[in-house]
Amino acid sequence: MTEQRKGKDVPERVVIIGSGPAGWSAAIYAARANLEPLVFEGTFHPDMVPLGQLAFTTEVENYPGFPAGDVRSFTESAVDKNLQYILQPPPEEETRDGRPHYAVMGTELVLLMKQQAINFGTRVISEDIIDVDFANRPLKVIPGNGDPVETQTAIIATGARANYLGLDSEEKYKNKGVSACAVCDGALPLFKGKPLAVVGGGDSAVEEATYLANLKDAATIYLIHRRDELRASKIMQQRALDHPNIEPVWNSVVDEVLGDEKLVNGLRLKSTVDDSTRDLEVGGMFVAIGHTPNTKFLDGKLDMNDKGYLRWTKAFRTNTSAEGVFAAGDVADDYYRQAITSAGTGCMAALDAERFLAEQS
Repeated sequence: MTEQRKGKDVPERVVIIGSGPAGWSAAIYAARANLEPLVFEGTFHPDMVPLGQLAFTTEVENYPGFPAGDVRSFTESAVDKNLQYILQPPPEEETRDGRPHYAVMGTELVLLMKQQAINFGTRVISEDIIDVDFANRPLKVIPGNGDPVETQTAIIATGARANYLGLDSEEKYKNKGVSACAVCDGALPLFKGKPLAVVGGGDSAVEEATYLANLKDAATIYLIHRRDELRASKIMQQRALDHPNIEPVWNSVVDEVLGDEKLVNGLRLKSTVDDSTRDLEVGGMFVAIGHTPNTKFLDGKLDMNDKGYLRWTKAFRTNTSAEGVFAAGDVADDYYRQAITSAGTGCMAALDAERFLAEQS
């Protein structure tokens, strides 16, 4: 059974799975092209949450067009009141001329995207897609609840989730000094001038540590690794080890994140050699042990790389291995993983879907 559209029992033209910057950007472009997109935004399941990874982010200072200012007033004026329940409280930041002055919050930014898509006629279903049939036409997506939906094209924008250590104390201090993206969060006032820790030993961890170490007013950056040598490429290792602001902490794992109930103020480290522990004073911890793309529901029905990310099959296009199926955002990006790049590929996927449909007519 197909979803009803304009009173006709016909396939959808565009179904978008996912609701981060890639999904909503795709929806905005598809809706403006009169393709009447249907978005499955997911539920609060760990594999895919509404609003994507920005739901776990506080201030976003690097998204173009959102300089610091009284963003909350604008958000409240622009977003439907029934959607605002998910908004994070604005941070206690400085005021200028008696008005709040802070960068746009992650939930604010993506809710504004969602509202923009809805304004152009995007329909939204709060369900997870648990299976697909991309081997036959029309394509079919199967939600966890409700009937399968047939569609002429599909855009996969389910993103990738950061891997964490799995500590209760880590969960407690997420967005209070624990982060999985130094490029996203490292320059925030929360971390400015404080000693910081990066956990991991691969290229991502070394890149994160180097980024933090090069920031203005950077203090010591501790690079914590469970072994006595890094896994990163040799040139990256040397660059980090030679950096005056980076101090490696070998043969150690984080046993507990310490704090004052409000913010992180240290880590309890456990030796991988003799199980001894020691406390390390830091003002934040950045976990850089990889990401997991949210592709489990695809179950090998699209080509993926060895990390499970979807492959683009045409250069500078968002095509996947299935005709009429496109991929946008972090689900197909194991390198940049930024909100702005996700939004850009969401636009690309919508345009690719539009042109595919035009060729079929």
